[in-house]
Amino acid sequence: MANSAGSRKRARQAVNRRANNASLRSMVRTYIKKVRAAIDAKSYDEAQAALTAASPFIDKMVTKGIMHKNKAARTKSRLNVSVLALKG
Repeated sequence: MANSAGSRKRARQAVNRRANNASLRSMVRTYIKKVRAAIDAKSYDEAQAALTAASPFIDKMVTKGIMHKNKAARTKSRLNVSVLALKG
């Protein structure tokens, strides 16, 4: 249990930040699911549009420290390969 005023404040901040990070993580997962759903539906145009919408949010999660940069790059790369496979 936090005893000093400073540690109590830090505990409050941690709760708020954890909730905010969870919300952002959920949002980016939803964007990724939309891309995968369009890929499963074999709709190239929808998948490309969804990927274009998801990419900046994935990059933003890296900037905020919620997602590792290599995981973000790997995710974007795999989604892009899947979308391009629909084209041909």
